[in-house]
Amino acid sequence: QGLLALLRRFKSQPTKEVRLLLLGLDNAGKTTILKKLADEDVSHIAPTHGFNIKAVSMGNIKLNVWDIGGQRNIRVYWRNYFDKSSALIYVIDSVDRKRLEESKNELMELLDEEKLQGIPVLVLANKQDLLVAMKSHEIAEALQLTEMRTRSWTIHPVSAVTGEGLKDAIDWLSQALKLDTGTSKK
Repeated sequence: QGLLALLRRFKSQPTKEVRLLLLGLDNAGKTTILKKLADEDVSHIAPTHGFNIKAVSMGNIKLNVWDIGGQRNIRVYWRNYFDKSSALIYVIDSVDRKRLEESKNELMELLDEEKLQGIPVLVLANKQDLLVAMKSHEIAEALQLTEMRTRSWTIHPVSAVTGEGLKDAIDWLSQALKLDTGTSKK
């Protein structure tokens, strides 16, 4: 009877849905990260010229991840997707030093948006599998993240291709959102 009661209780717990916004400049690796999180093949990725939506399950939590293209002409439409977002995942190409300032400016504009006020920010320093990648602390300094005092944030070194670091990053996000995925071991 104990197992049956546990199963009934688990079934009676509604699945919680969380909306995550996945943004960053074009070629940062957003779609590859999304596909890796969804446990899909990442060997053939095309640039996103609009948006992708994927539902990723974590225990009793359903993450609705909105991956929106990062080309300059698409960025003006980012604000159409801000409503009801629980967190911002901002992806940085750790190899692209030339566009780090541009990426910082885009992130600062996002952080000033009223509809994104107070939500946690997870910065993913992507492409860490490449030898020339900047370290996450260098990126945090260049983006002036350490000056951000009004919201919960972190930066995680990741590789979208290998998946390295993604679990830790999503674990941080779960804690920042105070999500109980029902999968933790006690």
